[in-house]
Amino acid sequence: MTDSESNDETVASSDGDDRDVLVLRKGTHGMPVEQYAAAIRERLPEQTVTLARTPDEEHEAIENARFVTGMTLDEDLLEAATALEVFACAYAGTGHLPLDALEERNVAVTNASGVHGPNIGEHVLGAILRFTRRFHVGARQQRRREWRHYKAHELQDSTVTIVGLGAIGRAVCERLEPFGVETIGVRYTPEKGGPTDEIVGFEGAAFDEALARTDYLVLACPLTETTRGLIDHEAFVTIDPDAVLINVARGPVVDTDALVEALRSSWIRGASLDVTDPEPLPEDHPLWTFENVQITPHNAGHTPNYYERLADIVAENARRVAEDPTAELENQVIR
Repeated sequence: MTDSESNDETVASSDGDDRDVLVLRKGTHGMPVEQYAAAIRERLPEQTVTLARTPDEEHEAIENARFVTGMTLDEDLLEAATALEVFACAYAGTGHLPLDALEERNVAVTNASGVHGPNIGEHVLGAILRFTRRFHVGARQQRRREWRHYKAHELQDSTVTIVGLGAIGRAVCERLEPFGVETIGVRYTPEKGGPTDEIVGFEGAAFDEALARTDYLVLACPLTETTRGLIDHEAFVTIDPDAVLINVARGPVVDTDALVEALRSSWIRGASLDVTDPEPLPEDHPLWTFENVQITPHNAGHTPNYYERLADIVAENARRVAEDPTAELENQVIR
C-alpha cells in the first residue's frame, strides 16, 4: 500500500462509530504519526484502528472512542470524550496531561515507559565515553588541523551513579556492565534493590557520600517534588571535581544557575545535557559557551523503533481491554 492509499484509508476510517482504537494526530521526533497507526494495525488485525488527522476529525472521532492513544490530550478534547475508558499516552512522562480530570472521569492512563531504554542507554554510554576519551578535544584539534597529544581518562574502575532505576536507568546499567565500573543506584525505595552494585535513597548522608565518590553522575529520573532541583549548589560543592554530569531526565532536576557556577568554578569536569531548564535553551544562554558542555536538543529519546516498541505496549493493552474492560494494563499510571 502506498503512503497516499494509507492516508486515504485512515481519513475514511474516522467516519462512523466502528472503531476500537483511536490514534490522535500529533507525532513525535519528526516521524509521521501514520507509522504509529500502521504499527498498531499490524498488531491488531482483528480490531479497527482509526487515525484522526485534523482537529475536527479528532473531536468527532473521540466522542464515542473508548480507547485513545496519543502524545497529548488537552482538556478541550477530553470534554468531547464522553465514552473514554483508556488513554494510552505515547510519552513516558504524563505530567503534561490533565491527570486530575482523567482520574475524576475514571479513565485509565498508561504511558510509554520502557520504549526509550535502548536508545537513551546508548546515548548515555556515548556521552560517558566522549568525556572519558575526550573526543571533543580531539575534534577541536582536528578542526584546527593540529597534531598534538592530549591527556585522556579511563572508564574502568570509575564510579557511575545512576539516579533513577526505571527502564532507562536499568538500560544504562546493562550497557556499563562490560566496562568494569562500580555502579551506585539512587531510588525512592532502596530496600527494593536493583541492578547496581549499591543502592541509596534520594536524601541523607548516603546520597551525599555517593556524590563525593562519583566520577559520572547520570540523571535518569522523573521530575517530581523530590527530584526538582536535586542537583543544586550544595550537590555541586559535594561532588568530586573530576566528575561529569549527564542529564537525560528533565532540565529542572538540575539547578541551572548552580550548574553554570559549577562549570565556571571548575567544580565539575563537564556536563552532557540532553535536557535543560529553560528548554529550548535560549541562544544567549551561557551554557552554549562552555567547551566542556555537550548539548543535544532533547534528542536522546529519538529512535527509528519508537513507534514499533510503543505499538507493542498499546496493542497488548487494547487487546486486554477488548477481552476484559477491568483488566490490569501494562504501564498503568492511573487505574
